[in-house]
Formats: sequence, C-alpha cells, structure tokens
Amino acid sequence: MALLNRRHVLGLGVGALSAVGLRPAATASEVGTETHGMSVFGDLKYPADFKHFDYVNPQAPKGGLFSTIPSTRAYNQSFQTFNSFNAFILKGEGAKGMELTFDSLMARANDEPDAMYGLAAKSVWISPDKLTYRFTMRPEARFHDGSKMTAHDVVFSLNTLKEKGHPLILVQLRDFVKAEALDDATVAVIFAPNRARDVPLYVAGLPIFSKAYYAKRPFEESTTEIPLGSGPYKVGKYEINRYVEYERVKDWWAADLPVNRGSHNFDTVRYEFYRDRDVAFEGFTGKNYLYREEFTARIWATRYDFPAIKDGRVKRETLPDELPSGGQGWFFNTRRDKFKDPKVREAVINAFDFEWTNKTVMYGAYARTVSPFQNSDMVATGLPSPEELKLLEPFRGQVPNEVFGEPFVPPVSDGSGQDRQLLRKAQQLLQEAKLPVKDGKRLMPNGEIFAIEFLLDEPSFQPHHATFIKNLGQLGIEASIRLIDAVQYRARVEAFDFDVAIMRLSMSPTPGDSLRPYFTSHAAATKGSYNLAGVANPAIDALVDKAIGAETRADLTIACRALDRVFRAGRYWVPQWYRTNHPIAYWDLFAHPPKPARYTQGTGAPDNWWYDAAKAAKLEQAK
Repeated sequence: MALLNRRHVLGLGVGALSAVGLRPAATASEVGTETHGMSVFGDLKYPADFKHFDYVNPQAPKGGLFSTIPSTRAYNQSFQTFNSFNAFILKGEGAKGMELTFDSLMARANDEPDAMYGLAAKSVWISPDKLTYRFTMRPEARFHDGSKMTAHDVVFSLNTLKEKGHPLILVQLRDFVKAEALDDATVAVIFAPNRARDVPLYVAGLPIFSKAYYAKRPFEESTTEIPLGSGPYKVGKYEINRYVEYERVKDWWAADLPVNRGSHNFDTVRYEFYRDRDVAFEGFTGKNYLYREEFTARIWATRYDFPAIKDGRVKRETLPDELPSGGQGWFFNTRRDKFKDPKVREAVINAFDFEWTNKTVMYGAYARTVSPFQNSDMVATGLPSPEELKLLEPFRGQVPNEVFGEPFVPPVSDGSGQDRQLLRKAQQLLQEAKLPVKDGKRLMPNGEIFAIEFLLDEPSFQPHHATFIKNLGQLGIEASIRLIDAVQYRARVEAFDFDVAIMRLSMSPTPGDSLRPYFTSHAAATKGSYNLAGVANPAIDALVDKAIGAETRADLTIACRALDRVFRAGRYWVPQWYRTNHPIAYWDLFAHPPKPARYTQGTGAPDNWWYDAAKAAKLEQAK
C-alpha cells in the first residue's frame, strides 16, 4: 500500500529530534563537499555531466492520454476516492497524482538504491559532520504562474510540513531541525546530531510550495482550490470522487534537465476512482481507462478473455519487480486486550490456511510472505550470525528465546482448508492463554465472548476470509467481516479503531527512517501512523535506531535481519502473500522501455512510458 513516485522518495528516514543552532555560511576555506547528487552511503552512478537516466527513452515523443486507477497511495490519499487537492495533511482524501504538480530539490534515480540528483537545486554542499546541507537553487526554477522559486519557498515548505504536515511527515522530519535562506539562491538545512542517515534524502524529495501563495491561504486545511504548483503537470478537469486529470505543462521550466529527459511524456494523465475492484475491471474492458496493473489473481486468471484481448487491441504483459516486496498481512491491534497475549495471536495465525487460499482463491499466483523485508537480503534466515547476535544479546531475557534461534515462519498446511493438526495446536495455545470454551464459544478472561472483526474497505478481499473465518469458528472464536466505505475505513484505521486490518509494509531498498512509522513505540501512539499493530517494544526501538544509524550497507543488512527476528517473534500479524512481477494490461496505445529500472516503484508508468501515435491510429482503424 502507500507510495509516491520516484520524485518524492517516500520512506527515507529520520531519528530523534534535538536542537542545534544554524551555522553561518561557509567561507571559501571551509572544508566540505559540493556535489551534483547524493546518496545514503555517498555512491553515485551518474557523473555531473550526465545527459539522462539510462532506463528512459530520451527521444520519447510527447502527447496523448494515459489513464488508470490508483495502484499506490501516500499520506491522506485513497485508492477509491478523493475530495481534496491538499495531499500532504491528515484532513480529507487527497487526490492521487498531486505529487506530479510539485517540484522538489532533487529527484530519484531508479536504477540506484537511493541516489538523488539535482532538480530545483543544481547542487548541494555537505558539511564535514553531515549536519548542514546547503542547496543552491537553479535560477530558472519557476512556479506555474511564472513567479521565481527561491530558497525562501524551500524554507517555507520544509518548516510548514514539519509543523502542519501529515503525521507521517512529522515522524520522518524528526531529525530535521530547521531551514534558513542564506540568500534567494541558497538554503541551509540543519539536521540534529546522530541524525538518521537518510533524512537529507527525504527532505530533498519533499514538495516545494509557493510561500506567496500560502501567505493568503491556510496550509493545514482540506481544499478543492487547486494549489499553485511547479511540476511537470497541473490539475485539469476533475469531478470530486470520480476522476481527476493532470495536464502537462508545455513550458515546464525543468523539462530538459537530465533527471527529466524521457519522462513525463503524456499530455494528460488521468486517474479514475472506483469503489469496487470488479466494477473497476469492467471499466477497463469498456475502455473507460487505458492501463491496469492487476492485483487480483482471480481476475488475471479468468477474466482476461474479453474481445479486445482476443483481437489484440489490449495487450497483456508481466514485468519483473526486483524491489523488496515488503510485507502484506492482517495486523492485530495489540492495543486491545484480546490481542495482548502472543499465544492468542499465534493461534489465529494457525487458523489461516495459505496453501488452500492460494490454490483455490488466487490460482497459485502467490508465494507466502514470512517477513516485512520479503524479497530482499534483509530477511532473517537460519541461526543468527555473530554480527546479528552482537546486536541481539543486550536484549536476552527481554525478548523471546526464539529470537536467538531459527526465525518464526508461518506454518505450512496440508492444503485442505481445515488442517486438523494446525487447529489442534491453535486450541492448545488458546488454552495456555487461559481462554476457555463454554457452550462452543471461546471466552476471554473477563467472561466475554472472544470475537474478531476483520475491517475491509473493498469486497474483493472477502473470499480470502471465508475459510479463515470458518477455521476460527472451529476454535470457538466469533469472527466476522465489517465492510465499510473508503472514508470510514481510513478514519478508523488512522484512529486505531479496529480489531484486525490489512496493510502492506512497503520497504525501501535502503530502509531508514521509514522503519519508524511501522515499528516504533512513538508511532504506536501516533494516530495516522503505519504501526497498525501497536508495536511498542524497546528492543525493536533500539534495533530500528541501529538500522537507521548504520554507516555501511552491510551494517544496515545485519541490523534489519536482527529487527526482523524480533518482530517475527512477536506474532504481530498474519502474513499474507507476495509476487515478484507486475501483471499489467493496456489498450495498445503505448510504448515503454524494455523493463522497469530495478528500483522503480511499480512499472515505470506513466513516468517513463509514452504515447505511440502509430499504434493509436491502428487501434482506431480496428474499431
């Protein structure tokens, strides 16, 4: 779930806030490093004079319409609806695509794990202690009304987001102390001592707002007024809750920068909103939108046989996904007494028959998730290495002994949908947790019936629950589904008002402060955070700090493996499933690079795709 595109680098991190004073401007003799780009560990693939990223087509033509439904979201955005053009606060449902309307200081390179290169800033000077970053603005940077973008706009944006932004932004900016404009072209950004290693990247990827525009408007309010932007697109036609279009800015000041050549090729990018996945699929078959990434295995296996597929007007492809898949699952709300005991949580885990669900509901398309770092080398396996043990030993006696052995892996069933051996083990765990059965009903220690409500915002997930709920019933647990609309769902999840909810933990190839919203005690108490389970474990907090503070990629991998062991030992979720490719379908109007760059979030569409006029003409003739 939850991501912005490459230009905004969601998931790059921060640490604990402390106050330091702003340093004076550097003198000519001051030691430091000035560079055209930056990365977590200082490695850059592209030289200062590079012309374009290797994974784009720099000759891609401009034009045409790209339309789709949201497949990622961030902050207050929803997959099913929108009612606001402020996508960076908690209030309202922000329109998907608003990130296309703003520039940032730097932009991601998707063929490197975490490198960024100059966008609104042409270069950055980094102090020897790496606590001061001084960005030099490009003199040609402009907002859509022609006004000049200056260091003062950057300072306003960063300070405003830190004070009034979405709670997830506030968490990720904890190590950002302040920003100051040294002159119109130079902004100094100050970070706290012992900062998270990647918070400068997060800051460099945040949107830049016009200070003059917001001098007359409150930033913290949900609004349908279209804000002044600076990016490759601006809001065009829209209908609240139905669709929104973004029009390419033909005279965009940054179009010919190396980080943008070959990108942002469509004249119009349009997002359609549907409340139901099945209805959304019918919309695609009817050409109501042109591109679809398929997330429902049943639909991919059984319903791509409509006429436009058979006669070639719609193409199907499977593109590789080499990014860490993160971890998707049902998360227990451990803030509630019924889920306090890990034995209870493990009993529920045993009631889910993945093998049956994958075979029967998902056509064998998925593999079982075991870790929040799935599909990466940060997944813990086997016994802890000596390096992992060094990090784990201080917590011996505070964490389960299992942490020092083989990591927890969800059980493999016999595929029958009702594995008796696993259900017997679940019964035993519930008995050990002192949850007796009376008249066929499982009781909690206070005598109330043990009931679980699975919170959903779309009906397509209902079949995945059917056998799960039946097995819970065999254990005496009253389980049910509560299907609500997207707005209610987001409100309840952000307020932690649920028993069990589904979420995907999306991990960066270089996880840093993005770990805090998922795993830390602070996030567990912060409404709107991604710590749905309410994980509040001092050992996990300390290991998150170790991961964030790692000085080499090898140290980062070790810290994440140790964190993985402790998290999995906590039984905070029922792990679901993942796949290592992107099944896509599209009306044959487009062309794209041979495959997405390795670290692309998604398929590279629409950023690096383009409209093919010859294909469009052929498709028109085929009507």
